[in-house]
Amino acid sequence: MSGNEENTVNSDAKSGKMFFEPILEDGVFRFDCSSIDRAAAYPSLSFINTKLRDTLFNVPSYIPTFECNSGNQIVKLELPKGTSFYGTGEVSGPLERTGKKIETWNTDSYAYGPETMPLYQSHPWVLAILPNGEAIGVLADTTKRCEQIDLTTVSIIQFTASASYPVITFGPFASPTAVLQSLSHAIGTVFMPPKWALGYQQCRWSYDSAQKVMEIAKTFREKGIPCDVIWMDIDYMDGYRCFTFHQGRFPNPQSLANDLHNLGFKATWMLDPGIKCDEGYFVYDSGSESDVWVQSADGTPFTGEVWPGLCVFPDFTQSKARSWWAGLVKDFISNGVDGIWNDMNEPAVQNVQSKTMPESNIHRGDDELGGHQEHSHYHNVYGMLMARSTFEGMKLANENKRTFVLTRAGFIGSQRYAATWTGDNVSNWLHLHMSISMVLQLGISGQPFSGPDIGGFAEDATPRLFARWMGIGAMFPFSRGHSSKETKDHEPWSFGKECEEVCRLALKRRYRLIPHLYTLFYTAHTMGTPVATPTFFADTKDTSLRTLENAFLLGPLLVYASTIPDQGTDKLQYHLPKGIWLRFDFDDSHPDLPTLYLQGGFIIPLGPPHQHVDEAKFSDDLTLIVALDENGKAKGTLFEDAGDGYEFTKGGYLLTHYVAERHSIVIKVCERELQFSIVTVRVSETKGYWKRPKRRLHVQLLLGGGAKIDSWGIDGEDVIIAVPSDFEISELVSVSEKLYKTRLESYKQIPDVKEVQGPDGA
Repeated sequence: MSGNEENTVNSDAKSGKMFFEPILEDGVFRFDCSSIDRAAAYPSLSFINTKLRDTLFNVPSYIPTFECNSGNQIVKLELPKGTSFYGTGEVSGPLERTGKKIETWNTDSYAYGPETMPLYQSHPWVLAILPNGEAIGVLADTTKRCEQIDLTTVSIIQFTASASYPVITFGPFASPTAVLQSLSHAIGTVFMPPKWALGYQQCRWSYDSAQKVMEIAKTFREKGIPCDVIWMDIDYMDGYRCFTFHQGRFPNPQSLANDLHNLGFKATWMLDPGIKCDEGYFVYDSGSESDVWVQSADGTPFTGEVWPGLCVFPDFTQSKARSWWAGLVKDFISNGVDGIWNDMNEPAVQNVQSKTMPESNIHRGDDELGGHQEHSHYHNVYGMLMARSTFEGMKLANENKRTFVLTRAGFIGSQRYAATWTGDNVSNWLHLHMSISMVLQLGISGQPFSGPDIGGFAEDATPRLFARWMGIGAMFPFSRGHSSKETKDHEPWSFGKECEEVCRLALKRRYRLIPHLYTLFYTAHTMGTPVATPTFFADTKDTSLRTLENAFLLGPLLVYASTIPDQGTDKLQYHLPKGIWLRFDFDDSHPDLPTLYLQGGFIIPLGPPHQHVDEAKFSDDLTLIVALDENGKAKGTLFEDAGDGYEFTKGGYLLTHYVAERHSIVIKVCERELQFSIVTVRVSETKGYWKRPKRRLHVQLLLGGGAKIDSWGIDGEDVIIAVPSDFEISELVSVSEKLYKTRLESYKQIPDVKEVQGPDGA
């Protein structure tokens, strides 16, 4: 037992040190109260394969203790003083979770606040940053309600949930990224999204007719505002019956899809779990015949109120129910459906105090998931299992196309099947600020594909709030605007011309950065790294960065924003991580847009600011932004493939590693030796069987202060840049900083009052 003293505990023990086994890989440990509890543990639904919890390796640095009391198992792990806590999945409030208590119980939490708990998803996971900058992750591997993830005691993590359950530790490792990569070996990585899913997406509850949908789509194109997806909320359905279309307002969904596709848009449609009790409705009839509904304690199908009225709910813990749902999804896709949105899947039940079904309901689950259990056992994974079923149905429809599913409810591991968003937020400055931390917490809890409802779902945004939110939201992994039917229009052109222009600039930024974002997603999919991370990931030893909430990293790209109404980015005090960080823009700097920095030592790829992702061609000009480190070197990666399908898993892609290096050269002129500096940018390595296209390569070498020098060449060939003298660089930086200041001062301040409504709104 690797020095583990099993005889100090037994199945009757009330407290003690936990019994451990090394599992999965070096540095990962499973802890149980006893060997008997270990043998009796329920299957893991967070792990890709529950057998991964049973493989052996070595000895842990920190051993938790446990106490069993009144049917609960309380686990404590004490870490060094000065440890900072993060993670815990979807939570509102501050980025650092030290001093907080969190409950995990998926709950429909409309218009939640900074102290609202719990929210829509459950991630019984804590990421701890130790005083020396190392990191350790701790997972309470239980699907049941965690009554508390208690982080209020200094440097102690405490989990309280129904007995018994294993605890898994990952690390300590040298960095939080290493911890998250190790976690991904257990719970899996994010699905590889179709490239179009990285474009901007427009939604509302509801665009209530095909005519209105096309009006919105055409307005985006007429105004030159990039967008890839229009979303259909529940009003497209016939009486809120899933898998149906309202014959008056959406008479021909395939024709609508064709019209959208001709304009470069994809269409995503909502599916809820609540199925209307209505004999003659084919979904209800086939589900009843197949006996797939969740049961009440008395063995009859449970019914609860949702949007359609009285509903039954599929029991996604059963393979036959998942197959039944997947078959419906497969047929649904034939209507021209590109993506599916799973909402209300906590599961939400209306007009009851608990907001969900009774905990005594019965799920007849598959043995490998835990078998027949009450709802209290499966509640937190209901949304994930629904997303899984939808994902599998989309794959059945076309195995050569990637799926795109968005789920509101989830559990740790949901990223294997779906993206997510942060639920029904509110149009105010507090929610704008919280949206950054919420996206980051999800990312460091294993779910890298998330974003908020840009502009806020509930209540009306002001023009300045909407512009600021779009500036930040255009940098999130998932970028979608969404609003409630009770609000004024929340499209980018709905708040006046100044706001519209900021939205246009923000989204053009996103589309320029698509090559970089897509590369980050490929790395997340293949290696388990996050897409967006807190700024402290750049220097985990700098404790002052651990509470920075208005900036985040996209790889080596630092996005620094203002979330204060009267303070634009021109008035921010910037606290940067150690090392070289060089500011740059696209001649688009604005007080309501984030400031962008590239870390010294890195290269990021850019593309043209297309109106939608499918406009991009493999032969488009490629731009590389280069920031040298203190040794005059930089490196970066670009992943390219078809943007859809699975040929990339068989080598059908081009992965290019670029390097840049500064050299000194000596030229002899008239018996005099003159020394010059040059930077050479070249390809150092490639993978995949795709051939490099003949395309121009535009290299921009950052000098500081927003200044840069340009050089053009052919991709795949060396590009050589002559570096100006120190005096010339100083002059270029001075001019650039003056232009930057002039540009920021030239903009008219956008109003921060709700009464303003753009006259050109669609």
